[in-house]
Amino acid sequence: MAVEVRAASEFGDVAAVLGPKRPDANVCWCLSYRIPSKLNNELRGPARGEYVAELCRAERAPGVLAYEEDVPVGWAAVAPRSETSFARSRTIPHVDDLPVWSLWCVRVRPGHRGKGVTHALIAGAVDFARAHGAPVVEAYPIDSGGDRIDQTMAYAGIRRNFERAGFTHAADTTSVLTGHARVLMRLDLR
Repeated sequence: MAVEVRAASEFGDVAAVLGPKRPDANVCWCLSYRIPSKLNNELRGPARGEYVAELCRAERAPGVLAYEEDVPVGWAAVAPRSETSFARSRTIPHVDDLPVWSLWCVRVRPGHRGKGVTHALIAGAVDFARAHGAPVVEAYPIDSGGDRIDQTMAYAGIRRNFERAGFTHAADTTSVLTGHARVLMRLDLR
C-alpha cells in the first residue's frame, strides 16, 4: 500500500494519531520537546489537544502525517531546533551555529507498523524542513545496537532508520531512553 506524507495541518488527523482514547487523559500530544517545560506541565487534559489544534492552524504545520488511502497512520514532529527545548538541552549537544531543524518524534499507529511508514515519515519530514529553508536536519534516535525497543519509548526513532535515510552520526549525547544512549544524527541539505 502506498504511503503519502503531508503537512500536519488537519487537527482531526493529528488527533487520530496522537490523541488519547479519553479526552481528559494527559498524553504527550508531542508537546514535551516543543514547548517550555513549565507550560508543558500546566497544560492538562483537553488543553493539550487545544494547544495542538492551534499549532495545526499556524502558517507552518507542527510536523508531518503519513497516510494510507487517506487514513492517517503516522506522525513525525519537525521544527527549527531554536523553537524546541533542544535549543537549551544540556544532554543533546550543539554541533555548530547553523539554524538546524530537529526531527524528534516518529510515531506509527498499531496495525500499520512494518510497512515502511517510518521511512516515509523521515523522508517526508526532511522534505518539509527543506521546503521551509532548513540547511540541516538533526535527529536524536536511540542507538539500540540492534536490541528490541519498547514501542512507547521508540518515538525518538532508531539509529539504523536514520542511517538508511542518509543521516550520519554527528555527536554522542548524554541523553538516555529506555536504557539506551541517544545519538545526534544529521542530514545536510545544503
